[in-house]
Amino acid sequence: MRIAGRHYRSVWVDEEDGWSVRIFDQTRLPWSLEILRLTDAGQVAHAIRSMQVRGAPLIGAVAAYGVVLAMRADPSTAHLDRVCEALGRTRPTAVNLRWALERMRAALHDRPAGRRAAAAYAEAAAIAEDDVETCRRIGAHGLPLLREIAARKAPGEAVKVLTHCNAGWLATVDYGTALSPIYQAHDAGLPVHVWVDETRPRNQGAALTAWELGRHGVPHTVVADNAGGHLMQHGEVDIVIVGTDRVTRRGDVANKIGTYLKALAARDNGVPFWVAMPHSTLDMRVRDGLAEIPIEERDAAEVTELTGRTADGRIETVRVAAEGSPAANPAFDVTPARLVTGLITERGRCEASEAGLLSLYPEKA
Repeated sequence: MRIAGRHYRSVWVDEEDGWSVRIFDQTRLPWSLEILRLTDAGQVAHAIRSMQVRGAPLIGAVAAYGVVLAMRADPSTAHLDRVCEALGRTRPTAVNLRWALERMRAALHDRPAGRRAAAAYAEAAAIAEDDVETCRRIGAHGLPLLREIAARKAPGEAVKVLTHCNAGWLATVDYGTALSPIYQAHDAGLPVHVWVDETRPRNQGAALTAWELGRHGVPHTVVADNAGGHLMQHGEVDIVIVGTDRVTRRGDVANKIGTYLKALAARDNGVPFWVAMPHSTLDMRVRDGLAEIPIEERDAAEVTELTGRTADGRIETVRVAAEGSPAANPAFDVTPARLVTGLITERGRCEASEAGLLSLYPEKA
């Protein structure tokens, strides 16, 4: 994606030194665009845990580069295993993290120590390139859904999409998952308008989705999380498209907290509810999402406090909850497959079921 005319990805190897890793500090957006330089696996683990980088596909790619930096410092098998274990503990819900680390470990474990650093750079780059092409293809397979809606509308009338959290290029290496069809529709001249859920408690929609849609010139409106059902009742939503952090064998979907409520409202109002899923998010080892997917519980301060920019330009954090009141902060929820219209993948679209998934991924049987 482009920012001020320059193309960026969400993770890249520094062009000047040729070995360190660069990322955007997403905790500073949308108020400032700051680029961080990561030089060791500990910094990578901190960036993932603190959500300086977030989004299931991007977490996996950045973790792969964490292994790269670890192998540059110490290419021993013991260090490889320790680093993969440590990085794997940073975020428990998104399966892309485990997928990327397992791929890195498999690529490096049987190589001589002296060749591991170079092989690690190559494998991490391959993971990043795979994500870019995967997300591009998700957009290509999701675009017909928007075209079909546009064909039923009056000329020039926008296709109205509601999305939740951030599943754009900031959550991936490039293009995004749920936003990829939207970007491709906009670039093709299809009129589209996006309802952007604020996505409490971290406000990834208001801060990140709105920021990147604005940079790309896509018409959008930020709404409170609880406005989605109202908009659907009044015919203001043609389709819901969200991303996902894990999809189970039978099609259950784990995504940012609040996704389940959008799916319920969509079902009640006859609005299609689609989930954009890269192959790295599919977890065939899990069948029952409610029973088996671990749900990350994050710091209560994310609920009780808000950070924003004051009228005089200062970035301030303020408490919004009553003093002394405790808060719970489950970061994800699970939407049962029965509420999902279908999955948009890099191989095509399918129903959210074991049969649907195996129709596109027969090798997973």
